Amino acid sequence: MHYSDAIQFLYNLRLFGMKLGLDNTLRMAKIAGNPQRKLRFIHVAGTNGKGSVCAMLESIYRTAGWRVGLFTSPHLVSFTERIQVNRHPITQEEVVRGVEQLREWIEALGAEARPTFFEAVTIMALDYFVRQECDLVVWETGLGGRLDATNIVTPLASVITNVQLDHQQWLGNTVAEIAREKSGIIKFHVPVLTAAEDPAALPVISEMAQSREAPLTVVGRAEIEAAGEFQLSLAGQHQKTNAALAVAVARALSSVIPLTESAIGAGLKMTEWAGRLQTIERSGGQTILLDGAHNPAGAQTLAEALAERFRSPRPAMILGTMRDKDYAAICEILAPRAGKIFLSQMDSERGADPQVLAALCREANPAAPAVVCGSVEEALQRARGEPVVVITGSIHFVGAAMEALELAPRSPERALNEYFPVK
Repeated sequence: MHYSDAIQFLYNLRLFGMKLGLDNTLRMAKIAGNPQRKLRFIHVAGTNGKGSVCAMLESIYRTAGWRVGLFTSPHLVSFTERIQVNRHPITQEEVVRGVEQLREWIEALGAEARPTFFEAVTIMALDYFVRQECDLVVWETGLGGRLDATNIVTPLASVITNVQLDHQQWLGNTVAEIAREKSGIIKFHVPVLTAAEDPAALPVISEMAQSREAPLTVVGRAEIEAAGEFQLSLAGQHQKTNAALAVAVARALSSVIPLTESAIGAGLKMTEWAGRLQTIERSGGQTILLDGAHNPAGAQTLAEALAERFRSPRPAMILGTMRDKDYAAICEILAPRAGKIFLSQMDSERGADPQVLAALCREANPAAPAVVCGSVEEALQRARGEPVVVITGSIHFVGAAMEALELAPRSPERALNEYFPVK
């Protein structure tokens, strides 16, 4: 098997859709020798900020000298981004080895229980982290929490960054309903830490923690302000909240996984997380800001960052988003922060119609020209004379922009991020 064959095998698992539930994952984990029982985890759920908190925790523990696995999704460009040890992505050779093993486990499951892509990759990652002898795995949920494939682990700590509206078709139509799904990662007697402040979410998390006798720590304003004392490598005021949560987790677990305050500070200072308020300086003096604001809450965070950083003149914006997101709200929030807007066609089956996005942006900001483009490459070409360009929307779209900007090699693997319900 070659790497391309392995990726095709994973791609073919998309035929089994995207579904929530733990049965298949638990069955396959048993066939694989229950690798989840041989590792220590920090399990991270939430609507936004999961990836940043995971990246911060990984950096903190790696700086402290621990061997740290990192499991995140979606990937920007390459599938290998999802599974990392000490921030080294899994090699193509190890992907091939993992997929060859997956085929055996899937055959053992039988034809009646075909796993989804995410279920299979979850077990593949667990097996890899065991073989890599990781001291700790920072373990991000895929979608939700209660029925997410990652929820087969019993972690050292359960972390919920925040709860906002997103993925309503899967998780519920209210913040309270979504909070109940995300708080499903809480285990009996396992510490819970959250920065959730929505009055509809926090009581749900608190109730779940109490029912499972899990000590709850709520990171509030005081802790967030204190996090400002650290030098953060990730840009944006919202990263203070993520940093405060990561610091609280590290301190809460210090008796189990020892580390120093200096390691916490150094880890936060050196955290890397691409595609989140990432600034690129191009030859010719153009500044490009990449940010995956893929839901209204993320768009609001980006809008606040732009208002603080680019008061006048307003930057040009290149936007591409998914039609199964609340793209009307995203346009309403972001368009007023732009001086000119380029709406791009996406190379995704789920991409929103740029003509529709353009109409929404014109309505939200009549003063900003809204130009429809056939691709992110065309949008970049049209925006070449703009001093500052913000590229935003879905993570998939930001990954395509990174390819177009030659920040990453072109890859067909972004298509693995596509998900559809089981019919």
